[in-house]
Amino acid sequence: MNILLRRLAPALAALSIALPVAAEPLPLSEISAYLNSIRSAEAKFTQINDDGSISTGTLYIKRPGRMRFEYAPPNDALVLASAGAVAIHDPKSDAGPETYPLSRTPLKIILDDNVDLTRARMVTGHREDGPSTIVTAQDPEHPEYGNIELVFTGNPVELRQWVVNDDAGGATTMVLGDLRTGLNLKDSYFNIQLNTERERMR
Repeated sequence: MNILLRRLAPALAALSIALPVAAEPLPLSEISAYLNSIRSAEAKFTQINDDGSISTGTLYIKRPGRMRFEYAPPNDALVLASAGAVAIHDPKSDAGPETYPLSRTPLKIILDDNVDLTRARMVTGHREDGPSTIVTAQDPEHPEYGNIELVFTGNPVELRQWVVNDDAGGATTMVLGDLRTGLNLKDSYFNIQLNTERERMR
């Protein structure tokens, strides 16, 4: 060791002690277990659309396969995911709900009965960003359907936000309030046909 290095050694040692150890992202297995533990949940949400407009409302989840988005005024829309389909009820339209297969949206990934983010080709991004872990996931069989970016915090693990990047190139951000889990949500709350009839009577 030369004289310069000997003189710098104490300072370098002190610096190495002072520097924080880089945080590691939450393991995919831990995130999968957390998502699988959620059978029902409710949360307030703020939605940021691709055009920059903002909507708010309440989200309900009943896994597997069911979601309900109740939008607050002036939007007043209702979006349901159930029985393998997604239905969008627009109160300003006299037509019936717009429907499409749930399998064509990345939301299917977190609504599956068994979420396994360790599956080959499902996760395309997994990183730490400050206190958050960001996971980018897609349907490994149909990557052309888009992807979903899930944002989690730890201690304990909690889903905070997602961004759906759809097959048309649009991005919709959903920022969640605190999730209330373990709720008794009736199946009828997610029934597309029943809710379509109710919407027509409004």
